[in-house]
Amino acid sequence: MSETDRGHHDIGGDPAGPVPRAEHALAPWEKEVDAIRTVLGRKGLMSADKLRLGIEQLPAEDYRRLSYYERWLASIAWTMEKDGIIPPGSFAARVAALEAKR
Repeated sequence: MSETDRGHHDIGGDPAGPVPRAEHALAPWEKEVDAIRTVLGRKGLMSADKLRLGIEQLPAEDYRRLSYYERWLASIAWTMEKDGIIPPGSFAARVAALEAKR
């Protein structure tokens, strides 16, 4: 498979230097994202495959810019909107409202 046949998320084998392996404490919001994914999974609304699909559909610039749990959150929002669990645009509207309060 050539490099052009790979998705932008498929970075295995690309030179990137060593992977930091130090453990770190999760921020409260990261724990909440993990909990949301767990609950959605237990309710049959979000499988690991759906989470991965949502992450893989991110535009290349977002994929590179976002952190691990930010990608999860974007995937959860995209999947919930795509599957009709939440109204289209409602997640983005809520984020914008929270950012306006800062």
